[in-house]
Amino acid sequence: MVQAITDKDFSQETDKGVVLTDFWATWCGPCRMQSPVVEQLADDYDGEVKFTKMDVDANPATAQNFGIMSIPTLLLKKDGEVVETLVGYHTKDQLEQVLKQYTA
Repeated sequence: MVQAITDKDFSQETDKGVVLTDFWATWCGPCRMQSPVVEQLADDYDGEVKFTKMDVDANPATAQNFGIMSIPTLLLKKDGEVVETLVGYHTKDQLEQVLKQYTA
């Protein structure tokens, strides 16, 4: 399951373990392509990785804090520290390669 988060709860929701946050917007075509891939990974990595998503139009502060200029952007944090920033659409295989580095 991918949990929707906001500017208010971003830090609290992403400060422990491995967390992937999908920064997206409703009008963004590539974001609509990325979303099902993230949903599949959330099922595959249930219990290993926490998956969250944030609408940048409704929550601009967090995107601004991380310098996110293009969406989709996937931010991967481990124990509260950003370890990867992936900009643009990524396939399931590409994302699995990245996740394996932090879940093994």
